[in-house]
This record gives sequence, structure tokens and C-alpha cells, in this order.
Amino acid sequence: MKPRSLGYARPETVAEALAALAAPDVEAKVLAGGQSLVPLMSLRLAAPDLLVDINRLAELSYVEVSDGQVRVGALARHAEVLANPAAAAAQPLLRKALRFVAHPAIRNRGTTVGSIVHADPAGEMPAVLALLAGTVRVASMAGERSIPAGEFFLGSLESAVQPGELATEVQFPVLPRQGAGTGFAEISRRRGDYAVCGVAAIAWIGADGRIGGAKTAYLSVGPSPVVLDLTEALAGTAADATSFPVAASLARQRLACGSDIHATARYRRQLAGVLTERALAEALAEAREAAGA
Repeated sequence: MKPRSLGYARPETVAEALAALAAPDVEAKVLAGGQSLVPLMSLRLAAPDLLVDINRLAELSYVEVSDGQVRVGALARHAEVLANPAAAAAQPLLRKALRFVAHPAIRNRGTTVGSIVHADPAGEMPAVLALLAGTVRVASMAGERSIPAGEFFLGSLESAVQPGELATEVQFPVLPRQGAGTGFAEISRRRGDYAVCGVAAIAWIGADGRIGGAKTAYLSVGPSPVVLDLTEALAGTAADATSFPVAASLARQRLACGSDIHATARYRRQLAGVLTERALAEALAEAREAAGA
């Protein structure tokens, strides 16, 4: 099957892109990497009237660290973010998660902002943004606005970006604590496939050398990323693996996993617990190193 007939615009400036997206009585879609949109169009699960190709908007192709944020522009490819040393140093979770995004060919073309706007619950970057409580910047002919991660994901493949708006930037807060660390773990049937389940984690160690707290975010367990605060299971315990089973048990209790063709709810819940322990182990090892413990 092929996409239906549609219009095509290739603006030279952000202003031109916004004008094209604001065309009345036209369903317009933004084309950046196209790694998600084009397959959907080929299956006619998406049938826009107009494609607005933003690949000439060089001002949106950046990865930088400023004001306590890793700022990723709408045209920054996954591979660029993955390879950026400043971004990895400021927020290690970005590199850890991006290694699991599909395959090199996809990462070389797909964009991090586009992946987040696509809002696939099996996507790694939506879970990272949700865990870090990041922000998505969007622009339209009416102006600009910032959408916090907690308000951005509305459901499966549904985000808070409105018709006529262009997501221009995503902001990931830098790792905020000296004794903090991050971890990421996922399981897929084949490397590069969508995850059956995945966990992103952040944990920190207190001044007394014991665990101060931890949070986790889960992909492929619901219609949007699920964030859990596991501090009650870990706070005040030794910074080793002895408390991980308790945290994993708490995660299983709180997750409302569903069944699909890839896994039953029971299996996915069990897997979430196992991956919680793995991600926490990585996060706390990094936190101990950062704390000099």
C-alpha cells in the first residue's frame, strides 16, 4: 500500500513552516526524520493533506547544554544526541537510552524530538522525558509555549501538540545531584525491536552514604510512559542490591500492565520487576561513583 495523494511544502524558515501548518481546512503533518510517519502513511494509518518538510530549517539542528538543561532541537538526529559528549556528561540517561533506539540507520535519520512527539508508549525517549520531568517547546502563528512532560503525553500516539503547532525543542534537565546516577534496561525480542518492557531509573545517595531515593519510568506497560517514585522502598537502606527486590515488588504492585500479542500482563509485570532491579543497580553504581563512595 502507498500513501494517498497529498501536498508537500519545504519551508526555508520557521516562520514559513508555521504558516504552512496554519493553512485553513488542511490537515498538515511535520516531516523531519520520517521514521515513524512515513510507515504510517504507507499503511494509510495517517493520511495528511499536506506534509511540511522542515529539513531545511538548520536553526533547529542543535544539541547544547545551557541553564541546567540539555536542549535538543527539532532536527537533531538520535545519532547526534547519542554522540554528543556534553549532553552525555550533563545527563547520562540520554546516551544510555538512545543506544536502544532501533538500529544505526534509523538513529542516523530519526529525530529525538520527533520520537517524543510521536508519543509511542514503546519509545525510549518519551519515558526518559517523563522520568526527568522535561519540557517540550512548541511554536505556532500565535506564539510559543512550553509543555511539561507530565502534561505532554495524552495517550498512545497522542501528544499535547495541537494542529498548527511545531515542536521546536525538547529540554532534558541535567542530572541534579552530586551523588546521583541513572540506569536503563529493556528487553526486546530482537535488538532494535520495540521493547516488550523497559525501565529508566534515577537514584541518589544521601550524605550518610545510604540511598536517598529513586524514581523509575516504564515503557511498553501502558498507553503512555508510567513514572513511579520508589523512594519509600529504598530510602535509608544500604546502597547495595539488598533493597532492590523490595523496590521491584512495589513497582509490580503499582503497574497496571496490559496484555498484547507480545506478552501477557502477568509476564510483562514480572519483567518490569526484573528490569527495575537492573536499572536501579546501574543507577546506584553510578551514584556511588559520583559520591566518591
